[in-house]
Amino acid sequence: MKVAGPSGRKTVDGHPAPRRIVLLGPPGAGKGTQAQLLSSKFAIPRYATGDMLRAAVAKGTELGLKARGFMDKGLLVPDDLVIAITAEALRSDDAVPGFILDGFPRSIGQAEALDRIARVDSVVNIAVPGSVIKARLGGRRSCPKCGTVFHVENKPSAKGDLCDQCGTALVLRNDDKAEVIEQRLRTYMETTAPLLDFYQKRKLLKEIDGTGDLNEVFVRLLQVLVVR
Repeated sequence: MKVAGPSGRKTVDGHPAPRRIVLLGPPGAGKGTQAQLLSSKFAIPRYATGDMLRAAVAKGTELGLKARGFMDKGLLVPDDLVIAITAEALRSDDAVPGFILDGFPRSIGQAEALDRIARVDSVVNIAVPGSVIKARLGGRRSCPKCGTVFHVENKPSAKGDLCDQCGTALVLRNDDKAEVIEQRLRTYMETTAPLLDFYQKRKLLKEIDGTGDLNEVFVRLLQVLVVR
């Protein structure tokens, strides 16, 4: 990968990389991990709606208190709450060079709101079968302090039940419990899957296979993101 093109924009194999990226896919598809890798590669911020909402819950803000009841049941947080927190992030100076959206939009209404907030260059759907999703989420453990995510089999912490980044005790999030996972998948199919057609019609959608090693998935992601 070249560090930058003539205008200072990050490139992959000499080809310009998109600046404003949306990652789609069911819960547990690996959007968060891939978004972090893209953020590091292209030096643009990753905005994870789930992380922003969980931070609001932890701080006990008005937004967090409203969102908590929905999140604990595996239901989508109402659009007005999610749109407000995302709009604030995308209008910050940090987002001027570009951004990666992980977990937003999750509905047609949110996608239409995003059209009014910012322009999107590329949308990638990370496709993963439901059986793989259930295995991934059930073994996931999260750090409530720094947000780092581990997996008991695929990505265990070097410190066992503690986060190897900050030493905080890892937790099984409420939305990663078996009964909630089922609800999350149903909610995704009913509400979020229609976004594929929404972005297909706008000729922005690309899709990759999200199974296998995370580095293999990242290579597939880079291949569809470069502007040739």
